[in-house]
Amino acid sequence: MTQIALFHSALDVRPGVLDAADRLRSAGHEVLVVDQYDGLVFDDYAEAGAHVERVGFPALMAAALDGVADLPDGFVAAGFSNGAGMAELVATQRRCAGLVMFSGALPLAMLGVGSWPDGVPVQLHVAEGDPLRNPEWDEAFLADVGDAPVEVFEYPVAGHLFTDPSLPGEFDAAATELLWSRTLDFCGRTALSRS
Repeated sequence: MTQIALFHSALDVRPGVLDAADRLRSAGHEVLVVDQYDGLVFDDYAEAGAHVERVGFPALMAAALDGVADLPDGFVAAGFSNGAGMAELVATQRRCAGLVMFSGALPLAMLGVGSWPDGVPVQLHVAEGDPLRNPEWDEAFLADVGDAPVEVFEYPVAGHLFTDPSLPGEFDAAATELLWSRTLDFCGRTALSRS
């Protein structure tokens, strides 16, 4: 068992995030869903992006760190899309056992971070046909983490948030099940390595 801080996408805490938390809890992990929008949920990426612009990335980054302030060291940071960036930031500022990113990564320089913490393992999940994916950012992040243990999984689907059943135009059941088998394995290994 490990503790996991789970960050939502720009759309906020949608059913896909709640499903993720349930899957992790069913595997015996403790999960904190960090709601950076205080319950405000979006159905449209453009509206969500406008909200992110209004709030500002620095404020969201500060809220991400505040959201995990009460967690003891050794938790796994995980997040979807924009939340993957938040989880990535947290993993550089706290002593985390691992990082799981769904649908994207950011170069460390975009977070104002100079280096990746030694030995912190990473798992990155992306859709091959994701219209919102920035492969250059993914590659820059992977270069930034250097010799850290890294697993990258690409899925032959087109949805940005393909694990969210409330987004029927993006959801892919088979890819979702495969993603969760890999994620739960990672979290289980991370918990074992800490015991």
